[in-house]
Amino acid sequence: MTLDFESFTLAAATADLDEEPAAREHADCVEFRMDLADEPLDALGAYDGDLPLLVTNRPEWEGGEAEPSGRIDTLETAIEHEAVAAVDIELATLSGGEGHDLVERAAELGVSVVVSTHDFEETPPRPELGRLLTRAGGVGDVAKLAVTAENPDDCLDLLAATRAHAAEGATVATMAMGEVGKHTRAVAPVYGSKIGYAPVDPAEATAPGQYDLATLRSLVEGLS
Repeated sequence: MTLDFESFTLAAATADLDEEPAAREHADCVEFRMDLADEPLDALGAYDGDLPLLVTNRPEWEGGEAEPSGRIDTLETAIEHEAVAAVDIELATLSGGEGHDLVERAAELGVSVVVSTHDFEETPPRPELGRLLTRAGGVGDVAKLAVTAENPDDCLDLLAATRAHAAEGATVATMAMGEVGKHTRAVAPVYGSKIGYAPVDPAEATAPGQYDLATLRSLVEGLS
């Protein structure tokens, strides 16, 4: 299975791979939140679904629940599974000197690397948005940036940064979290964002302001 993110890709986020059949109608892949699963490697080993997987093992300091010990090793084991087509690793992790072996091994296996940054407090100034996307894109296949919008201007800054980088040929995935920025999940693809995230179960959203799968698919297609 492969994911090249050349066109918009809708990822169904879940910690339970048994939910994959419910995602097939609308999603292009499943984001498996390993940090939220009880026995993620066992679940991955038993997976025989149709959709390719984007594996994420998010640490507590960036909104997840994974313990620091063994977190990267778990991802390195996960990408060996034939159903895993992409892996998410935080820009901060790579900047701290960890995760580079994971990136190299992913390249050897043909697994796409999403390098992500999440800001749950604010939207950084426009120049910083650009710097974050540039740095992430320099080490990964996709530069992912999720920020928290406090006002419409924050949303405009994010969309402008998205457009600027996409116009230069960069592969980016952007969104503003929270109610103020919720619409950017549907609008950002118009400006070049290549990944959207929605929970398989709307009651189990993995980030603030997520639409359900059917709604996000309909909105994105309606605007494209």
